[in-house]
Amino acid sequence: MSTAIQDRGRLENQVKNGATPVKFFETMQAYQRSAALKAGIELELFTAIGDGSKTVEALAEKLDASQRGVRILCDFLVVLGFLTKRDDQYGLTADAAVFLDKKSPAYAGDAVKFLASPTVMGGFSDLATVVRTGKPLAEKPFVDNENQAWVDFARGMAPLAFVIAQAAEKILRANSPMKILDVAAGHGMFGIALARENPQATIMALDWPAVLVVAQENAERWNVSQRLQLLAGDAREAPLGTGFDLVLLPNILHQWDRGTIQQFLDKARAALVPGGRIAIIELAPNHDRVSPPISAAFALNMLANTPTGDAYTVSEYQEMLGESGLFPGEVHALAPTPHRLIVGIKRS
Repeated sequence: MSTAIQDRGRLENQVKNGATPVKFFETMQAYQRSAALKAGIELELFTAIGDGSKTVEALAEKLDASQRGVRILCDFLVVLGFLTKRDDQYGLTADAAVFLDKKSPAYAGDAVKFLASPTVMGGFSDLATVVRTGKPLAEKPFVDNENQAWVDFARGMAPLAFVIAQAAEKILRANSPMKILDVAAGHGMFGIALARENPQATIMALDWPAVLVVAQENAERWNVSQRLQLLAGDAREAPLGTGFDLVLLPNILHQWDRGTIQQFLDKARAALVPGGRIAIIELAPNHDRVSPPISAAFALNMLANTPTGDAYTVSEYQEMLGESGLFPGEVHALAPTPHRLIVGIKRS
């Protein structure tokens, strides 16, 4: 039997067993999904639909765009699940209404300035080289420096972060005086969420000077600025002080190697009062490193954009807390987000 006939037989068997090229094409063309969503945000398409412009003709006039372009973009966004379509009229799905309509208090469209920025996306431009070397393409990755990207992150991600922060607040809340250190505070929403519900809580927000401007703005917006203090500097080098009941570590530890994390946890433990807590908020996958999908996939972002960062597992964070003399407390899912809260408690 010729090799060609054997190869054809193997291929026919694989197709019969469910092999399909769909996943290949979907993945190779995934950049189109990002581009379509970004275009919809930049055109304020979702806001226009929320305001009542629901047909191609009405949207084209509202957006000053071509009818052909609007039709094709809207249909693509229906395929992606951001829009609905019925009788040639478009509507917003629940996600789009909450996060993509500029009139929604949870509008998150500005996050594209960070998530789709050349700074972030550039790390993936030659991923094969990154995999070979184990290092990001940039000689000086933005994650280790004071960078405008962090200001864009703080401004753009605040609405999404507040959803996570509200879920964390329900677990970390206290009705007694509470001194909180918010490390790499960024937008400041995690400390702000706690201070809003506890009038006896005070916050020390630590971050780069330009980023702390955003935290201050948000604290003023939520009427807790009188209980906010600012500590400017690099989290790894700045003195933290002492007497804290809670140290918040929201989405910061993943940027570092385990040795650096361990040193910082030792430092954070020293800043706590006996019985004080460290709260790690992260996209932390399970021990298998492939579930849940969003948390597991985050490791690739760390490979592309950090020298030594990773998506550390829940068990790894618990181990690191224990090695710093902290009692690894409960692990909580912060629904409806994929984030997890991992608590460490200072025993003495």
